[in-house]
Amino acid sequence: MQTIDNYNFIGKRAIIRVDFNVPMNEKFEVTDDTRIRAAIPTIKKVLEKGGSVILMSHLGRPKKNNDDTFSLSHIVETIENRLGVKVAFAGDCMGEKAAQMAAELKQGEVILLENLRFYAEEEGKPRGLAEDANDEVKAAAKKAIKESQKTFVKKLASYADCYINDAFGTAHRAHASTALIAEYFANDKMFGYVMEGELKAIDKVLELPEHPFTAILGGSKVSSKITIIKRLLDRVDNLIIGGGMGFTFVKAQGGKTGNSICEDEYMPLALEIMEDAKQKNVKIYLSIETVAGNSFSNDADVQIVPIDNIPDGWEGMDASPKTISIWENVILKSKTILWNGPVGVFEFSKFAKGTEAIAKIVAKATKKGAYSLIGGGDSVAAINKFGLANDVSYVSTGGGALLEYIEGVELPGVKAIRQ
Repeated sequence: MQTIDNYNFIGKRAIIRVDFNVPMNEKFEVTDDTRIRAAIPTIKKVLEKGGSVILMSHLGRPKKNNDDTFSLSHIVETIENRLGVKVAFAGDCMGEKAAQMAAELKQGEVILLENLRFYAEEEGKPRGLAEDANDEVKAAAKKAIKESQKTFVKKLASYADCYINDAFGTAHRAHASTALIAEYFANDKMFGYVMEGELKAIDKVLELPEHPFTAILGGSKVSSKITIIKRLLDRVDNLIIGGGMGFTFVKAQGGKTGNSICEDEYMPLALEIMEDAKQKNVKIYLSIETVAGNSFSNDADVQIVPIDNIPDGWEGMDASPKTISIWENVILKSKTILWNGPVGVFEFSKFAKGTEAIAKIVAKATKKGAYSLIGGGDSVAAINKFGLANDVSYVSTGGGALLEYIEGVELPGVKAIRQ
């Protein structure tokens, strides 16, 4: 398989699928350029090896073409500042201007196409269907979009001589720019450094972990993590369960959880997971106490109560200091650490202490020699918020893609390059 390091880019136009779906404020200023910075080494490598670059990405979920709110024109300056090279903006990804700019691209030059999702063909889903449309109309619309998607993909592919997928965050989607376009570059397709790094990091954790291996899972719902938990039980030594998802396990064992988030229908499964863990000699750590609030807000009154005896009208909002102390002992003895999901409502400063503590403990364990992988949107946001991204082994740029890969799903964007 071709790689970005062994491919001859001299005189070649490389179309690179990047993930520049970055947050912006009301002034359209990029507030977190992590994903842009992550892609810079790949872009620079192509330019240094004598090639030129066509960048393509999505931004948000626009419902129509040319919605300025979602225009990639707003991020050109940020890309230029990080790359140190002038970036020409095509203004479209399908028009004649884009095709002409790609055709005239010279060695060392970079152009950025407009938001791919301005076109329904990118995702391959029809737009504008009436809610009460009958099955026949829906089927015809789906058929039509699939046909026009072929034209869309062919046009994108015509701009370049080789294709690089460097957007791990969208690798779980079989979209035009992440999977279908690769078919046009049978011998000229490869992963960029972001994709390559993500796959190596996850494989290191899942397939070749040093033990003890500890997984820290947080977030609000256990339902979204069931497959991950089941797969991890065959790999980890310790499983720390925090955040809202922990209350389903607590209530399943007869605990009183007050107004805390709980998925009652998953309580039997929670008990099954705990029994399965016991059989596989995996130690599960739940909170022993919680920082509870009397409302879901930063202004809530606070009290620390036992995790299984939360008063009515109160809800668990963060892991308590005693809980963190127990978890710290486990994490610091670990050689491999996977962290996905906050252990409290960290967007509220009053309830961010637990998640901040976990971030610091994981960084401390990394400094002691552990390999740490941080993944999932909220976990990444937390590690960045507390300024610790450089103190852990790897911070994944993928959210859904990371979770599906951990679950064992073959990602379309990965398969398209490897096959």
